[in-house]
Amino acid sequence: MTAMLIVEDLLLCLTADDTGRLLVSGPEADVGLGGALLVELALRERVTVTPGRSGRLTVLDASPTGEPLLDDALATLTAKEGRRPQSAVTALGRGTREQVYARLVEAGILDADERRVLGLFPSRSWPTVQPAHEESVRARLAQALGTGTTDDPRLAALVSLLLAVGALHKVQPPDSIGLTRRELTARARGIAEGEWAGRAVRDAIAGANAAIMTVLGVAVASAGSGSGS
Repeated sequence: MTAMLIVEDLLLCLTADDTGRLLVSGPEADVGLGGALLVELALRERVTVTPGRSGRLTVLDASPTGEPLLDDALATLTAKEGRRPQSAVTALGRGTREQVYARLVEAGILDADERRVLGLFPSRSWPTVQPAHEESVRARLAQALGTGTTDDPRLAALVSLLLAVGALHKVQPPDSIGLTRRELTARARGIAEGEWAGRAVRDAIAGANAAIMTVLGVAVASAGSGSGS
């Protein structure tokens, strides 16, 4: 099997093995997946984000990657060049979950289980069929978080994405590796801020993660104000 994209590993981690359902809300998953596409392209040095709160997107190389999902993402980012990454992660996340699930089904890792609740309402889940790859990812996550370090840029990026969407403790229960939730978060932040990639790449990934947290924060605030009206 070809190497998996970070967006695929993220969705696998966010999908419960037993139920085949998301561990987070759909909007949280979608913006996280959008961030994962931006992170993947940053690691491949196709895009970057200028550091700081007012960081802007810059496309470094818009030539085809040979990967349709990434090429579509790169086209989206090219259209948004010069804008803040918040709009990018939202745009990149639209429709991505369905595409990635389809890829994972085609690869034989997940199954698409469609049924109707009470015979009326359609319900879909994505139970694991072949767990080997996901088990490997989770084992490496546990090792990295247990030691607080990794030299694998893609694993470090995955840790930072799980932290950004608030799902780290759901994917890696802290007590399973002898940590408290606060300790788990601290180790994840240490990994995210570590020297596992060049400064430009780490700035881009930090910008993507900040964008995810900003988008989710705005969504939560909007939901709160709406419920109080």
